[in-house]
Amino acid sequence: MALLRNVTKCMEKIAPLKLAEAAWDNVGLLVEAPFPRQGNSVFLTIDLTQPVLEEALRDPKIGVIVSYHPPLFRSIKRLTLSDDKQAIALRCAASGVSVFSPHTSLDNCTSGITDWLASGLGEGVTSVINKIDNPPEGHEGSGSGRIHTLSQPISLTELVERIKKHLGLKHVRLARAPEHGLDATISTIAMCPGSGSSVLCDTKADVYFTGEMSHHEVLASIASKTSVVLCEHTNTERGFLAAVLQPRLQSLLRESDKDATVVCSTVDKDPLEIV
Repeated sequence: MALLRNVTKCMEKIAPLKLAEAAWDNVGLLVEAPFPRQGNSVFLTIDLTQPVLEEALRDPKIGVIVSYHPPLFRSIKRLTLSDDKQAIALRCAASGVSVFSPHTSLDNCTSGITDWLASGLGEGVTSVINKIDNPPEGHEGSGSGRIHTLSQPISLTELVERIKKHLGLKHVRLARAPEHGLDATISTIAMCPGSGSSVLCDTKADVYFTGEMSHHEVLASIASKTSVVLCEHTNTERGFLAAVLQPRLQSLLRESDKDATVVCSTVDKDPLEIV
């Protein structure tokens, strides 16, 4: 239990659960193994799928999985192996591995995923779209969505290239407002990881930067003179794990256990690919 207690304590420092969108999200400790492994390693993933779980369980040192997306989301009346998500939870518990999910608390916190997205766009000023009232100490800049105002405006083409470089992508999807050629001058970018329309839809900006939006949400955006860059849902989230969360969580864990390690899944990937 020592590793699990350490992980929950450290994750609370990084992304307090109070910052999650609790009205609909499911965050925190989701699976507590009754007979935990005696390991001191934490495994990070965006989605806890069967292939990702196989990868984690092959390492006997893994005692806790931090899955950004909650593998258990909706209410459950029974636990059976016929349901994929329930089977994953049961296998984790039987293998002595606990599961923790930060989800929107990690989106909304200071220096979280959304701030990381902004950090790849170039020098400028970043502000919060929907601020959280009475945030925990140290997270005064918390909330959903960010608007980044560039110190030096750039072309739409250059913005797309910066996004692709930051996320490590060869391709993104671009919907241009009628007023925007590829050389259009871009000063303000509104962003939200994952599926961002609910956060971005009423925000005034030159460009929306997110993972996914529906067809009609994209049409409404470009009709409002805002171009849209879509990168697929988890591509706006995954890079944060290795770039920020892995080193930060490991550093905090080692304050209590000098041998603690944090590793990222090499199997986890966005389910969509361009062919």
